[in-house]
Amino acid sequence: MTFDETNLVGNVYFAHFLHWQGHCRERFLADHAPRVVKALQGGELGLVTVSCTMDYFAECFALDVVDVQMTMRSSGSHRVEMNFRFCRDGMTVAAGRQTVACLGRDRQPPSPVPLPPELLRAAEMFPI
Repeated sequence: MTFDETNLVGNVYFAHFLHWQGHCRERFLADHAPRVVKALQGGELGLVTVSCTMDYFAECFALDVVDVQMTMRSSGSHRVEMNFRFCRDGMTVAAGRQTVACLGRDRQPPSPVPLPPELLRAAEMFPI
């Protein structure tokens, strides 16, 4: 992390952990579900965050190296749950959760659609 991710006191601003959840999720999709990314870019699929939480256990500061680990599972026909663990030097400094729903954006109004098979297969590689 960098100095621009810290607040006036010098510790990492809490909202950055939520931001990093998004980075991790997007990196996961790019690496393990590229057809899902194409469907998102093409406008036919939407991944909508319906809930998101964070628990903080220790402060982090500029230039700390924080590893983000994600596990996931399907939750019903059109939702996926992700758990995030943020570690510094082997210690968990924060943990978060996120639930995402798949929507068909090519429908009016956008409505739930089943999880793409590629996303289901990718989720099985990182089970909760």
